[in-house]
Amino acid sequence: MEKLTFLMMIEKSKTYNKMTKQVVIEHVENLRKLDDEGKIELCGVFKGYPGMAGMYILKTDSREEAEEICKAEPLVIGGFATYKLVGFQIANRENNYLL
Repeated sequence: MEKLTFLMMIEKSKTYNKMTKQVVIEHVENLRKLDDEGKIELCGVFKGYPGMAGMYILKTDSREEAEEICKAEPLVIGGFATYKLVGFQIANRENNYLL
């Protein structure tokens, strides 16, 4: 089965600036785990985009699996961020840019 691609857009909540070092450590540990499992294609922080914290590009077997990953994000669990999950179809040379 081909993996599906999803964007997890991470939005700052009103308490984002109050997160603790422990939450950041848990966030990074979660990223490492997802990377080890082959679930993260790319992730990063937005700079100069108010209200947005960052983004994950997820590779999963289903939307439900991607949703579970989003719900398990320590920033989300702690109430420091919310997310939007968006399906994403990659356009590239191999698929003739979806033509």
